[in-house]
Amino acid sequence: MTAKKKTRAREFAAAKTPGRELPLRNHAERALSDYFTSLNGHRPAHLYDLVLREVEEPLFRVVLDYTEGNQSRAAGILGINRGTLRKKLKQLGLGGS
Repeated sequence: MTAKKKTRAREFAAAKTPGRELPLRNHAERALSDYFTSLNGHRPAHLYDLVLREVEEPLFRVVLDYTEGNQSRAAGILGINRGTLRKKLKQLGLGGS
């Protein structure tokens, strides 16, 4: 079975399993599958770092938007302390002081 068929089989199984709907996970898996397809046989490098760079900034941006800029609430949603949130915001250039 090809990787594409395995992915589709997992998506189908997840969609059919009651209580198993994981839209964020499904989107991530689909995006990664598309990424590998776009490589045309080339081998990726430093994928873990790439994924963190691509996901971390939008995650923080959307959570801050959701909390209307309230860093304490944002930190709680993210499951990190406020100091860590502020440090990450500064690193990402998102207005942390």
